[in-house]
Amino acid sequence: FHSGEREEKCIIEDVPSDTLVIGNYQVQRWDIHKQEFLESAPGLGMFVTVTTPSAEVLLSKLYGPQGTFSFTSYLSGEHIICLQSNSTRFVAFAGSKLRIHLDIRVGEHFLDESVVQAKDKVNEVSFRLEHLIEQIHHISKEQNYEREREEKFRKTSEETNSNILWWAIVQTLILISIGTWQIKSLRDFFISKKLV
Repeated sequence: FHSGEREEKCIIEDVPSDTLVIGNYQVQRWDIHKQEFLESAPGLGMFVTVTTPSAEVLLSKLYGPQGTFSFTSYLSGEHIICLQSNSTRFVAFAGSKLRIHLDIRVGEHFLDESVVQAKDKVNEVSFRLEHLIEQIHHISKEQNYEREREEKFRKTSEETNSNILWWAIVQTLILISIGTWQIKSLRDFFISKKLV
């Protein structure tokens, strides 16, 4: 995505509890003379801030023009990941555009192939098996989290439907009472004018 030099960009990531989140990013700066984005942005760093669903700051750190950040969630919910450059230019002069490449991996632990190749075949199989078991645990956590969200959404829907039913009953009673009052008032008017 593109960003201004002093602009903060935030991403919302829905994460279950006790889950590792790894983010890799690279920043490129727009070169006015070459009319293209340079491969690297020397001297430019990024402030990475991660906020939990309870508005608590989980991570706040300055990194270089490219880097990796990670955190483990202790609450399930929407975590806000914000990136902002550490440019020291005034806002009026910081007109440069930035291109940020961001890759966020939730709950994934990747196999280090160099470690796998260095071990013998039995250790390799056991290492891959541990990796698969870890992925199964992560999938199980994701499913439990989605189940909790679905249950919360279902309860909210049922409460809303119940409220709509009662509101419809109240509206019907109000309309019937107003109609009855109008008929009675009209009948009393006609009787007082001796038209009936």
